[in-house]
Amino acid sequence: MAGHEAGDYHKGEMDIHEQSETYDLFMGLTKWGSLIIAVGLLFFVLWFAVKGAGFVIAAAVSVVVAVIGFLLLKKKPDAH
Repeated sequence: MAGHEAGDYHKGEMDIHEQSETYDLFMGLTKWGSLIIAVGLLFFVLWFAVKGAGFVIAAAVSVVVAVIGFLLLKKKPDAH
């Protein structure tokens, strides 16, 4: 078996800054994209599938849900 060389992997020594940033970006896009899709689907379902709702009611409900979703999903300040 070969001895340890200078290029061998050592657990915990790798810089993972780029991987961490990529993960944060992916999670943010997933979070906000999901909210946009949900609000869009809600709008069109209310507008076309609910009898008597119409455009104005569908838009108003969608805006309310979008605002609530934004408030729930926005980044919280660190607790440190």
